[in-house]
Formats: sequence, C-alpha cells, structure tokens
Amino acid sequence: MGLEFRKSNTEREELRVSEIWSRKLLTYADGFCELAKSYDTECCETWGEDKAEYLTDYRLWENRQMVRSQLEKAGNLLKQVAGEVLKYRPMESRKSKLLHRELAAEGIGVSDPCYITGEEGRERLAMILKVEKGGAVPAEEVVNMISVLLNRRMVLSANSPMLVERTPHTFCLEEEPRYVMLTGFARAAREGAVTSGDSTLVTYPERGKAVVLLSDGTGSGEQAGRDSERVLELMDKFLEADCTPETAASLVNNAFFLMGEDDKHPTLDMGEIDLYNGEVNVTKIGGAVSFLKRDREVKVLQWESLPLGAVREIEACSIRDTMQEGDFLVMISDGVADAFTEMDYERGLCACLGEMREQNPGELAKQLLRMAIIAGGGHVRDDMTVAVAGIWCACS
Repeated sequence: MGLEFRKSNTEREELRVSEIWSRKLLTYADGFCELAKSYDTECCETWGEDKAEYLTDYRLWENRQMVRSQLEKAGNLLKQVAGEVLKYRPMESRKSKLLHRELAAEGIGVSDPCYITGEEGRERLAMILKVEKGGAVPAEEVVNMISVLLNRRMVLSANSPMLVERTPHTFCLEEEPRYVMLTGFARAAREGAVTSGDSTLVTYPERGKAVVLLSDGTGSGEQAGRDSERVLELMDKFLEADCTPETAASLVNNAFFLMGEDDKHPTLDMGEIDLYNGEVNVTKIGGAVSFLKRDREVKVLQWESLPLGAVREIEACSIRDTMQEGDFLVMISDGVADAFTEMDYERGLCACLGEMREQNPGELAKQLLRMAIIAGGGHVRDDMTVAVAGIWCACS
C-alpha cells in the first residue's frame, strides 16, 4: 500500500496512506456500509401464525441485525485506516551522517532515517536498511549499534523484519519500554474431567503493549476448552489488527451469537498493560472478579455482564488503573471464586492475596490455587485457573 508525505501546519510532514489507496479504502468502506443497510429491517410483531414460527422469524431477524453490525464495523475499520495520519520529520543531519558512516563501516547501508509520531504521541525511528557486503545480519545486532550511536535505548518494533538482508527493508525502532512483564499461571481441571475448559494467552500486539487473556468455556471438558481457545484465537487476531479491546470483544461476541447455541457462552477477561507508563485496561465480559495487588493492598476489579454470545450487543466494560513496579494483576475463572462461597468470596480472596508475600507470578498463582482448593474442602467442583501478571522496571 502506497504512502505519501504532506506538509502540516506545524512544519512537520504527515505520513499517510496515499490518496489513491485512501480513495479505494473509502470506497470499500462505503460498500460495506451500504450493504449493511440492506440488512436493516424492523422487527415485525405479526411474524408467524404460531409461537414456533414467530420465534424462527425473530431469530432470522436477529441474525440479519448481527450481519449488519459486522458489516458496519468492517466499514468503520477501513475508514479508520484510510484516515490514519502519522507525523513525520527527517533525522537531524549530524545524526544521519553519523549513522551512514558508522553503519557503512560494518557493511550496512542506511537510507531515509526519520522520526514518526503516532496518535498516542510516542516517537519512533524509521529507516531503510540493507546489507552491502556479506550475509544477512540479525536486526537486533544493528539496533544495538544504532542505540549506542544515538545514545538511546532502542528496540526493534514487533512488525519489523528480523534480518537485515541484501534486499532493502524498512525497519522501525522504538524506545525501550520502562517496564517488563512476567506472567504465571496455575490451573486445575474439574474432578472427573480430563481437560480444563479454561484457556489463557499472553500476546504482544505491538512493542510496549502486553495483553493477558483468560476465557472460561461453558461447563468443562474438551468442548468448553475448544470454545475458550477459539475466543482467545479471535481476540489475538483482532488485537494484532489494531482493533480496540471493545471492538475486538464485540466482534467475538457477534461470532458466538450467530452460532445460536445455548451451551456456548464463554467468558472473557483481558488485561492490557502499557509497558511505557504502567497503565492497565481490564476488559471483562461475563468473567469472575479480578484484582490489582500492591504489597498488602488489594483492589477489586469487577463488572457484572453477560458472557459472550448471550445477547446481540454486549456492553464491554473497561476498568482503567495504573500499575507500579512490583504490582500484580490477578485474574481468575469462576471455579476459583466459587470455592470461596462459604464466605464473602471477594473479602476472602482479598485476604488471601493480601497475605501472600510471593514475588514470582508463577508462585503467586500456584499459592492462590492451593488456597482455593483448601477453601473448597479439597474438592475441585469446577475448572480453576489463576492468571497473574507482574511488572518491573526494565533497568532493574
């Protein structure tokens, strides 16, 4: 897809999708939106002569509205891409000459070094690199050289190639995130079940953004596990495509709603952590309570909502907070919360977490799982899963 540069009012240049490609994307978007209108019909109370026929007609109408919603979302995403603008400015002449000279001495050619600033305001360094002599070189080695030359801690972006080759490629470098994230998981399948219906996933859709996901399938066993895995697979793809957590969750909900199966309503808990500033965004759809742990202080993160596929349009709640070094985000499945039903489960879980001194996320997850099994009288009546994510300063 072509890109073009334009002068902005601030004397910086703008890097955006070229006009011809922008028009194409907008045309596709308009097509999706127009197609969506063809599915926009009113619900008619006179459908069908009996209850069964009416319910069939109503279900068909609901499916049409779901298709309409999906088409509208696709159109809006295309419009977003077509209108995306990045601020661009060339690298200072002195630094540019330094890179050219020093990298050339290592057999690496560099061209068009520049700074690109996205909508979030974070500046990235972009350039075209190629090997002038010899074989391919790991991109990380070149990035380390550039970091030393510019006296900045830079890392390779998630979308950049892993090798610098004779064929020129564009590479994007970013400031090293302030924090690193470590995760730990502990799980126990329901008594009598071979496999757990819970699934977990850790993904990094872009540099400096870490996402921890937990899904609890309906019931337990292989089918529940397949459903929860499908939730996380879809979320991973949508987040990688730069969808917001709310949009991604809505698209996954639509997929399960269209199945029309009453026994397939998995939950979703998602913790998105910005490793540059520690901001955490927790999205919950039908999941159990979550917690933020800072030493002995424990904060409850809870939102009552129906699971995926239960209704046509979901209300995805996003709970925002800030984590500091040594803080933990703790997410659990229903089986863990249900084990504490003999007491106020929120208070019981908070008390357990507050007393735990473990600094390793894996050990913390295992300890909480042990406490849940003890609270349940030594029985595992439902699948139990604990997911823990902790952050620490990268320079520590």
